[in-house]
Amino acid sequence: MTGWLVTIAVGFVAGALGKFLIPGKDPGGCLITTLLGIAGAVVGKYLAGLLGIAAPDAGNAFDIRSLAVSVAGVIVLLLVYRLISGKKKDKE
Repeated sequence: MTGWLVTIAVGFVAGALGKFLIPGKDPGGCLITTLLGIAGAVVGKYLAGLLGIAAPDAGNAFDIRSLAVSVAGVIVLLLVYRLISGKKKDKE
């Protein structure tokens, strides 16, 4: 149970930091920000593994490495979202 709570906390903080660092008109309140942060943690951990960086486990500890990897994942997701949503607007 504690692992899930830490994951949710890291997700919320990472989502909020990611949205702060990459401001824009992105949808979502607290729930979407938290889900974005959790998804960002998954993406960040995957990218860290691809780059050969020791991927931290955000579910076991709240530390700077897991937060940084999660925020990087959030930024990637936000940029991908903006690329996709921008193309949809161009077609309309």
